[in-house]
Amino acid sequence: MSVFNPVKTPCVGICSTGIGDSVCRGCKRFSHEVIHWNGYTEAQRQIIAQRLEGYLTQLVANRFTIVDEALLLTQIEHQQINFKPEQSPYCWVFDLLRAGASQIATLADYGLQLNTPWRDLPLPTIRDDIDKDFYALSCAYYERYIAPGLAATEQF
Repeated sequence: MSVFNPVKTPCVGICSTGIGDSVCRGCKRFSHEVIHWNGYTEAQRQIIAQRLEGYLTQLVANRFTIVDEALLLTQIEHQQINFKPEQSPYCWVFDLLRAGASQIATLADYGLQLNTPWRDLPLPTIRDDIDKDFYALSCAYYERYIAPGLAATEQF
């Protein structure tokens, strides 16, 4: 028996599509995905969620190693961090950073380790860099695969 878990909205309450951005600076969805989210099927929502999770997982895993996933989960729950347990633990790391990067003194207390190129950077800087790169990946995908299709439909 499988458990049905509907995809929750990726919205983080910082929407920039209302001011004309093609990609939301908050959740990184495309403007049409934000607009039509409530009308999408679960399968459509899952495709969007998987794309976003894949980008974020790649970016966080590039900078961090999860040494102890159970400790990470325990700390996130103890700190009452808002996270999606169905997502990759690397997404949990970003949720942790969003909630309190400046308050983390020792990453080992969270079962984490910074990868070598980032060991001398402050966590708030790393968090901001991940967010910028996440936005850049979403924009690049939009420009390469979505915008050309939109432009083609607007010509008629």
